[in-house]
Amino acid sequence: MFKALTRQPKAVFLLLGVSALAACGDTVVEQAAIGGVGGLGTSAVLGGNLAAGAVVGAAGNVAYCQAFPDRCN
Repeated sequence: MFKALTRQPKAVFLLLGVSALAACGDTVVEQAAIGGVGGLGTSAVLGGNLAAGAVVGAAGNVAYCQAFPDRCN
């Protein structure tokens, strides 16, 4: 399995980015910051627009954490 991961470095970083988006902070500001960093990192790895990735990541994480607070640790 490790060989497969080394052949697909973008996939590894994408998984890390997605897992960062699943993390929640205690406040809306923390949730937005965590999601923004995850979205920024994911868009950087995939070669996308960094600003758009940060905004989408922040909005997505805040929306998820507000909708499912019991799933956030």
